[in-house]
Amino acid sequence: MKVILLQDVKGQGKKGEVVDVNEGYARNFLIKKGMAEIATAAKLNDISMKKSAADFHKAEEEKATRELAKTISGQKFIVKIKAGQNGKVFGSVTAANIADSLSAAGYAIDKKKIVLSQPIKNIGTYEVELKLMEAVSAKITVEVQAE
Repeated sequence: MKVILLQDVKGQGKKGEVVDVNEGYARNFLIKKGMAEIATAAKLNDISMKKSAADFHKAEEEKATRELAKTISGQKFIVKIKAGQNGKVFGSVTAANIADSLSAAGYAIDKKKIVLSQPIKNIGTYEVELKLMEAVSAKITVEVQAE
């Protein structure tokens, strides 16, 4: 019997998948507990329509992210922070400081997407990588200046 899983079922599959199980297992356990529903033609069509819509939206989001990566790549952003006379920063420049600088320039990028290879503890110019999506990244230049 073919059923559509409404939630993850250990040993059977993940939510939204169509699986073939024994009729007794389907009727007495999966459907009774609300974990699955019988796969009718209308419901299978509905699943395929939702999947194609989700794929379309994901492709559009990836396209927009690639455009953002193109426009932001190579740009220079300034971060002002308190520093001593010898150019040593009090504390360090964090991803949150860089995210604030990006948002001031009009780019809404989450601080979790900013990859710092090492902490920035001195005044100067640094290359910083932004991991915008799984396969989309950009490199920007961050100039740290004293307040």
